[in-house]
Order: sequence, then structure tokens, then C-alpha cells
Amino acid sequence: SGLLTRLQTSAPTIRTLSSSNSFSQNIPSCLWKLGRLNHVAIAVPDLEKAQSLYKDVLGAQVSETVALPEHGVYTVFVELGNTKLELLHPLGEKSPIASFLQKNKTGGMHHICIEVDDIKAAMTELKKKKIRILNEEPKIGAHGKPVIFLHPKDCHGVLVELEQA
Repeated sequence: SGLLTRLQTSAPTIRTLSSSNSFSQNIPSCLWKLGRLNHVAIAVPDLEKAQSLYKDVLGAQVSETVALPEHGVYTVFVELGNTKLELLHPLGEKSPIASFLQKNKTGGMHHICIEVDDIKAAMTELKKKKIRILNEEPKIGAHGKPVIFLHPKDCHGVLVELEQA
């Protein structure tokens, strides 16, 4: 019985947070809500080679290449169970991906895309909070839905795309 007594007295105390200390209560209410991660975009210098990696080597379902002249990119989507990868390749000399690849010759993560339920409300509130938006009005993105991009310097070094869900 001595061992049992020692175990009982040395057991750690477990404390639970009261509801007044709940994390969710520290989040201000918004007129809009973040949704799921829609995709992670990867800039690639060789689109066919990247498509082949995901399709032929890793066995993923890979879309056809789609040109988006308004954004200056070719896109390919790699379907994953819970999200997608977007492979980006420059379309034209003024492509933002061309300048990204000049600095990152082998490619790399370009941006993340998170869905929002109300992109206009998000824009209004983010501007009030001094988050810079890279376009004045939403553009139609690769999924045919309105998108905006948030300045990476205001998002801890990450280019964030918000897409209307």
C-alpha cells in the first residue's frame, strides 16, 4: 500500500481553463469569417516537370494547364484529400511569377489561399486594421471566384490570397 500512496500523492494536478479564459473569447467578432485552406501555391520553373512529379511519381490527380492572362500565370491544380496545390508558371514577361522565379531559380512556395465567406466585408475590415490589400477590387481567380491578395509584409512574410467561398 506504500507504493500506491506515493503514486497517488505524486500524480500531477490537472487544471482546466475556465470558460472566462477561453481562447475564442479573445477573438473580436467580425462581419466575415475565415474558412478552410483552399490551396498552397508553388511557383515552378518547369510546369511539365512539376505536373509529372505529382501525377506520375506521387500518383495525384492533376488538372490540365489553364492560362490566366489577367494574373499573368499558367495554373495547374493538384488535388489532395483536404486541399489543393496550385502550380504556377509565368505567362508573359510581366508575370509576377517570372519575377519570383528570378529570385528563386528552383521555384518555391508563392502564397497560401484561404476561403472567406464575405470578401467585401473582409476587405473593409482589413483596411481598417491597416492590412494592405494588393488590388483595389477583387479579381476573378483560377476557380472563377473573387480573390484578393494581402501584402506579405503585413502577414509575417507570407503572401495571403483570400477567395470568396
